Amino acid sequence: MPDTVEARLQNPPRGFAAVGVFLFFGMTMACLAGVTLAWPGTPLDRMWRLNPDVYRQLGPLGRKVGLLFVLLSATLGLAGVGWFRRRHWGWMLAVAIIATQVLGDLLNLIRGDWLRGGTGVVIAGLLLLYLLSPTVKQAFPKKSGVSDSPTGAS
Repeated sequence: MPDTVEARLQNPPRGFAAVGVFLFFGMTMACLAGVTLAWPGTPLDRMWRLNPDVYRQLGPLGRKVGLLFVLLSATLGLAGVGWFRRRHWGWMLAVAIIATQVLGDLLNLIRGDWLRGGTGVVIAGLLLLYLLSPTVKQAFPKKSGVSDSPTGAS
């Protein structure tokens, strides 16, 4: 099959679906964290037993940080939709999200959290390299004849 925009759209790069699923998984987890922080006292609070240290840090911040997690959730969901629709803005949003994660992990590393920071830098860094690879980048044409705005408007 020739290397055309149509061919690249029909044959996604290896790992394409996994990234989209990852974005939606992140959306779900960020929403769950946000809801439990902004509106505590529900049965969902039990999920914090999985990571009590983080809850001790975030819990006192309550609604403010909870609403930021809900905003993060919406951003991840939007990126996931753009990703699966092969919109250039979806790819750019996914790159921005993962690049922000790499920076956060670097800060953890600088603060001395070697295990979490180092592991995060390696994993998020490899994911960022994947997103920036020419094969993946080419799967998201800038002009497709269809509206490239997140709302679908022209």
